Amino acid sequence: MNKNISWKNVVLAIFLAGVSLSCENKVTERIESGKAVGQEQTQPEISYGNLIIKEQSDYLMIPVNATEKNQEKKGSLDLSRYDKRDYVLLYNLIFYHKQTGENHVLLDKRAIINSFDLLEAKNTDKPIIRAWFYQIIDQDTNKDKNLNQEDAVIGYMSDLSGKNLKQVTPNNTRIINWVVLPSQNIILIKILKDSNNDNKFTGVDRTNFVRVSLDNPSIGTEIISEQIEQKVKSYITK
Repeated sequence: MNKNISWKNVVLAIFLAGVSLSCENKVTERIESGKAVGQEQTQPEISYGNLIIKEQSDYLMIPVNATEKNQEKKGSLDLSRYDKRDYVLLYNLIFYHKQTGENHVLLDKRAIINSFDLLEAKNTDKPIIRAWFYQIIDQDTNKDKNLNQEDAVIGYMSDLSGKNLKQVTPNNTRIINWVVLPSQNIILIKILKDSNNDNKFTGVDRTNFVRVSLDNPSIGTEIISEQIEQKVKSYITK
């Protein structure tokens, strides 16, 4: 009788071990499958936004968007396709000539376009100056191997055709706001600098303003010099 019970216990143990191994294999398969699905969902989906048409320009613009899956909303120019799991980012602009059909892209690199604005400087005794002003993320300043809203936001300008693109704010800075002075044909841009070099933009970092010519755009010169800033600080701390 005891021998029969012993054999039954051995058979039961072998059966349970086989069931356990089978379950582990299925769980492993589900995990691996889940990883593959997750990886597929993170791939961006390219789409094109609505046409942007300005009467002042011979070119119309086509936004090149990419929908990122399973991400928190970081900021977007076109939120028409946004839901709780997706967000849309603007990665490029296609410029299309209204008459000839000639077309080209604004950027020849990976970047995120936060915003773009048409600048106009009208003076009674001077020709009207028009240009596009872009706020672009194209530098991985926080060193996380991704371009996102934690990185620097750099100013660029181009002509109305989307050509002659030039950087107008310094590297490792973030644009806060800007204003055009038509009488001087300049744009003044307020920037936040990573002044403590911690690869972040926080309240402890310093701000400044840069002056950029609309006639000949280039990286602007800072308005507040180091000498003026030290003098201002000395008055306040006394």
